[in-house]
Amino acid sequence: MERVGQVIRKTLVTNIREGLESNKAVFLLNYSAISSLKMSNLRKELKGLGASVQVTKNRLAKIALKELDREELSKGIGGQIAFVWSDEDSAAISRALKNFSKECEGLVVRGGILDGNLLSANDIQRLADLPSRDVLLSQLLATIQSPVSRLLGAFNAKSRDLLSILKQLSEKKEGGK
Repeated sequence: MERVGQVIRKTLVTNIREGLESNKAVFLLNYSAISSLKMSNLRKELKGLGASVQVTKNRLAKIALKELDREELSKGIGGQIAFVWSDEDSAAISRALKNFSKECEGLVVRGGILDGNLLSANDIQRLADLPSRDVLLSQLLATIQSPVSRLLGAFNAKSRDLLSILKQLSEKKEGGK
C-alpha cells in the first residue's frame, strides 16, 4: 500500500507531465525574492494572455521531464521553479515574462518548449522581440499584395503613356490643320 506522500507526488508528476504534453508553449522560470503580490500580478497578467503558472518542486519537475525525454530542459532547474504553459500566442507570453523579469530581478527565464522544440533562454528572448501576431499577419499580407500592386501600377503606367502619346498626336494634327 502506498503512502499518502507517494500518491501526492505521483499526482503532481502526472499533472506536470500532462501540462508539458498538452500545451504547445512551455516556459521554465527560476524565481527568488519575489513577493506574493508580484507573483500574483504575474499570474493575473499571464492568465489574461491565456497562460497558467505551475509552481513545483525541483525533483518532481526533473522526474516529469525525464519521463518525457526532455532532460536537457532539466539543466535549468535549480532554486524555486515554475512552469508557464499555454496554447495561446507564445510571443505575447514571452514578452510578458521578459517585461516582468526587467521589473523583478528575481525572475529568470531558463528555457522552454515550443511546438515540441527545445528553446534556450536566448531563443525566448528573440521570441519576445518579435512583433505581435497581428503585425506579422499584416506584414505578410503586404508582402503578398506587393507584386500584384506593382504589376497593376506597371499596366496603368503603360496605358497612361499610350494615352499621353495619343493626346500629343491629336494635338499635333489639330495644330497642323
